[in-house]
Amino acid sequence: MTHTTTDQPARQASGAVVPVLAFAGIVVAVMQTLLVPVIKDLPQLLSTAPSNATWVLTSTLLSGAVATPIMGRLGDLYGKRRMLIVSLAVMVVGALVSALTSQLLTMIVGRTLQGFAMGAIPLGIGLMRDMLPREKLGSAMALMSSSIGVGGGLALPAAALVAEHTNWHVLFYGAAGLGALAIALTLLAVPESPMRAEGSFDLAGALGLSTGLVLLLLPITKGSDWGWSSGTTLGLFAASVVVLVLWGLFELRIKAPLVDLRTTARPAVLFTNLASIMVGVAFYVVSLVLPQLLQLPKATGYGLGQSMVVAGLCVAPLGLTMMFTAPVYARLSARFGPKVTLIMGLLIIAIGYGGGLGLMDAAWQTIVTSVILGAGIGLAYSSLPALIVGAVPASETGAANGLNTLMRSIGTSVSSAVIGMVLANTANKAGGVAIPTMHGFRVSFLIATAAVALGLLLALFLPKAGRPAQQQHTQLRASSEEDAVLELAEEALRGFRGRVLDATGVPVARAKVTLIDRRGRQAGATVSGEDGTYALAVPAQGAYVLAAMASGHGPLASSATHSGEERAVDLDLSLPGEAVSA
Repeated sequence: MTHTTTDQPARQASGAVVPVLAFAGIVVAVMQTLLVPVIKDLPQLLSTAPSNATWVLTSTLLSGAVATPIMGRLGDLYGKRRMLIVSLAVMVVGALVSALTSQLLTMIVGRTLQGFAMGAIPLGIGLMRDMLPREKLGSAMALMSSSIGVGGGLALPAAALVAEHTNWHVLFYGAAGLGALAIALTLLAVPESPMRAEGSFDLAGALGLSTGLVLLLLPITKGSDWGWSSGTTLGLFAASVVVLVLWGLFELRIKAPLVDLRTTARPAVLFTNLASIMVGVAFYVVSLVLPQLLQLPKATGYGLGQSMVVAGLCVAPLGLTMMFTAPVYARLSARFGPKVTLIMGLLIIAIGYGGGLGLMDAAWQTIVTSVILGAGIGLAYSSLPALIVGAVPASETGAANGLNTLMRSIGTSVSSAVIGMVLANTANKAGGVAIPTMHGFRVSFLIATAAVALGLLLALFLPKAGRPAQQQHTQLRASSEEDAVLELAEEALRGFRGRVLDATGVPVARAKVTLIDRRGRQAGATVSGEDGTYALAVPAQGAYVLAAMASGHGPLASSATHSGEERAVDLDLSLPGEAVSA
């Protein structure tokens, strides 16, 4: 049976919840980006061959891909805040391991542990959905979703500055310090969510998905080194298909799967995840191309001859624009919905890459390209969690957003492999060193444009919000709490409505009221208005539980039966739950 609340009520969410969770997401992005300035020096720093040094990056990618859906599911089952802290703690341990070594194997172990932090993004989005009032949810999820790009853009110049003037191990000490700070802030400011999913953890499903993802991502990331037609590459691809198909069949047969594939197959979820892959491809291309273009010497005839730090500062507007796009997204989504906002973001990305083909002759031109792409990617990334949250039950938010984050990671992995191959195959040899060419950069931008076009096509297939999703659609689009309550009241032609009262009969404002169906899943949620009134539409006739919770009051759970006509049910937080007859 689903457990929708914990034994103790959650603490009232403070105004610090959103910035703290967004900071945790930025810390994760910093962890991913901190080695970018020293990538070319890793073989020398670790006393190993270049092909071996790439495992320092590949290991983080693989562990992050595996950990993201698993930590999301564990958060749904045992507490999203708890698993968020675990993810960050593992990252801190991994950063300290890497900071204390220059040995390749130990470094790979540390970087593998750091990859577990990727689970923080979907866990943070899930916490926001469970705790925030509807008028703040859209912009908050937008900021959390964009934090991976924000952190990457801001961390690049900072990491370059550190790498240029201090020992490179300081990068890891800095990441560990940021992770520890994120843990402390989370403990102080973020309450645990009362929402719980049904069942137990699917260990066999986790092992199957982990194996399948490793078999898939290994040849994607190492195909250029091994050869795309080699037996190893093709064999791993074939093995991944077999394992993932068997895993899918197994997941469909069990009651509490790691990933609910039936939910994932819904058009709203399926097309959102497929579009996420394309957005991930487009996002990573600019991160691979512009820093190299900026740092290549002017003697090449097209390089811009900038230092590592200046190159990082020129790309930093990408992350800054993504951060400032979050409130803009909230307004656009409130007016047009997340589907339209995703389409707008993809169109802006296409304009950025199309214009970028002719804006590669000066450093200021790369800044313009970064700003345009940052705006488009920010809108696109901000739309993705809203589309997912609007299509899945609250008890599956962590796992569903974990899968969506995984789709983005697959997109960046594909982008890294394809663009790396393109730049290598179009490079000029000079003194035994491969130098990327302007032709390679432009082909990379064209590939990103093609990915965006495909993402746009997929976004057009996203369904309009149907009747079952109206409550969540309203929740994401309402511009204020009062407007949201009014919209829900207008929609609730057949449902429950009433007031939330305290021990003295005084109306309780901003109380969270949740509708739970007979399977223990959330069927709707709202927040009481300033006069204590609430309204909830009912998707079908039958027995339900109305759960109410407010700061300073004990929780209430009352059973109620809906027989097809509107029911008036007042919720008295001073009394224990009692049955309300039809």
